[in-house]
Amino acid sequence: MKKLKQIHFMSDKLIRDLKSPRPRYPIAENLHSGNLGEYYFVFDEDRVASGADQPLIKKIDKNGIPINRTYVDVKNQEYVYFPISIGQMGLAIFHTYLKTKNEKDKKRFLKFPEWFADEKNYHIDDKLGIRWLTDVPLPQYKNKGLWQSAFSQSRGISILVRGYQLTGNHEWSRKARLAMKSFKVPVAEGGVTSFTSNGPFYEEYTAEKPTLVLNGKIFALCGIYDYLRVFPDDKMAKTIFDDGIRTLENILPEYDLGYWSRYNLCRAEWYPSIDPATIGYQRLHVTQLNMLYQLTGKGIFKKYAEIFSKQDTLPNVLKMYIEKYKALKKIGRL
Repeated sequence: MKKLKQIHFMSDKLIRDLKSPRPRYPIAENLHSGNLGEYYFVFDEDRVASGADQPLIKKIDKNGIPINRTYVDVKNQEYVYFPISIGQMGLAIFHTYLKTKNEKDKKRFLKFPEWFADEKNYHIDDKLGIRWLTDVPLPQYKNKGLWQSAFSQSRGISILVRGYQLTGNHEWSRKARLAMKSFKVPVAEGGVTSFTSNGPFYEEYTAEKPTLVLNGKIFALCGIYDYLRVFPDDKMAKTIFDDGIRTLENILPEYDLGYWSRYNLCRAEWYPSIDPATIGYQRLHVTQLNMLYQLTGKGIFKKYAEIFSKQDTLPNVLKMYIEKYKALKKIGRL
């Protein structure tokens, strides 16, 4: 019976993944303006709210803030406020506002910088600045929670600086800058960065051993660049962004399996030696790398966008799913 359930789960996942769009998201037309418009990837509010892009979004609170259902391997906790999803919903609503210029949509968006700026929703100290922690375990990475995330930091920064530009609320821009401090601090000391031989890697999922999730690293850079676009003379933001790009240039070839891309480079003894990206993440990697090429002009990003795009064939999908099945079994998600 358990075997049949596993087969059904993987078959259902394959069908859903094959429907993942190419490109994963439209890339914004303007990636450099100091007046922040569309986010780097144009999230559509209807898709995000329906769970098409964020399947774990299952509830919306009275202020329009999404609440996630927890992962299948999390016990005794069903729902959680997840800063990454909250940020994505906020950016999608911001895109709606850009289209409508409707005061109602503006007010809906401003609920999101209000959430990120509310002291009930963040931790703050002198060394780490402001951090939005997620109160749920990460069993696959042996993290019992609470946990900090460069991806969460990035989402908060992107929302706060857009809120600042709409309202002139300097408290929001101040808090966005405080959110960058954790990028300078190692994970072991409460920060969001693994300092690797390739350079500083901004972690989506923090754990005792580096997890090195590719898409989360790229999203983390987006929030830093948003802040840098608004405050181009900020030396801390420029250093964090430039160092992060160099790390990505150095480490990117390691994500190529020859037929598919890796989801991460976690090399802990208890983690699978190969954890390939799903189809959706493969296509996301392509979109993200194409965006980074447009943003930086660095050829390595275009090169691997093309490599990963050409790998997206049915025989390679089937080969990937065999490895993905093994990986999910090892980390207890089947």
